[in-house]
Amino acid sequence: MGPEVGPVTLTQRRIYLLPTRAGLLFGATALVMLLGCINYNLGLGYVLTFLMCGLAVVSMLHAFRNLVRLQLKPGRPEPVFAGDLALFPVLLTGPGTMVRRSIGIVAAGQPPAFVDVGPSQTTAVQIGVLAQRRGRLRLGRLRVFTTFPLGLFRAWSNVELDVQCLVYPHPERGGVALPVPRAGDADGLESGQGQDDFAGLREYQHGDSLRHVAWKAVARGQPVMTKQFAGRAAGELWLDWDDMPSAFHLEARLSRLTRWVVDAAGAGHAYGLRLPTAVIAPGSGPAHEQRCLAALALFEP
Repeated sequence: MGPEVGPVTLTQRRIYLLPTRAGLLFGATALVMLLGCINYNLGLGYVLTFLMCGLAVVSMLHAFRNLVRLQLKPGRPEPVFAGDLALFPVLLTGPGTMVRRSIGIVAAGQPPAFVDVGPSQTTAVQIGVLAQRRGRLRLGRLRVFTTFPLGLFRAWSNVELDVQCLVYPHPERGGVALPVPRAGDADGLESGQGQDDFAGLREYQHGDSLRHVAWKAVARGQPVMTKQFAGRAAGELWLDWDDMPSAFHLEARLSRLTRWVVDAAGAGHAYGLRLPTAVIAPGSGPAHEQRCLAALALFEP
């Protein structure tokens, strides 16, 4: 069964139940006590043995009830760089009036996380998965389990949520100088991008520099507008695939371009990105940075 879309509800057919090591030891102890009671005809021993058996049955029932009808829903993970830990938020909702205690949730190769889910409440838990390579990272199969209340029985269910995390290429280490800005194409930066003379106002667009916003007009209650200037800028900062050394392999090129995008965005520059399969026009701001990094993460030659 592949990834499941939307909230996943743990029905009784999806929950498995087996004794833990402590439960097996508990059962063996009860069996030895029963044999002793039969051999020596101990009346109080029968009472204690049957009391232990009753506790085991009640523990098995509560372990099952702790998971049944529990709902799991994926949250939205934030993008990370290759080599970092991707955090997948998972939302657990416990319908009804029962408090669900010591709910464990674990991904393959990761330590489990434990939470308590209140009645008709939603609790978020972060599942960490190491992002080893760029691209889209799936959360994979999760195991939801509990040994509540006595640790004698383990109830569990396997769930695979339909959620992915975007993994950017790992930025190249060390100081790598940005390319030298160069003159643009025929159109260049002639229209509204220079810094010489004020040429008017236009509607604000996401990614415009805040230094060019007409704040006085905003203070008067007018719409947010961006100042335009006539003239030609000194040049355009392009982060170009073809500027890489010829000896660089695919991932090395992407790693250096990622470093350039991060450094250019951190310095507040407007920059464009040229790849063999896509061209992103010069811009600035967090949205532009994420667009460039996403193009590098999903690049296929």
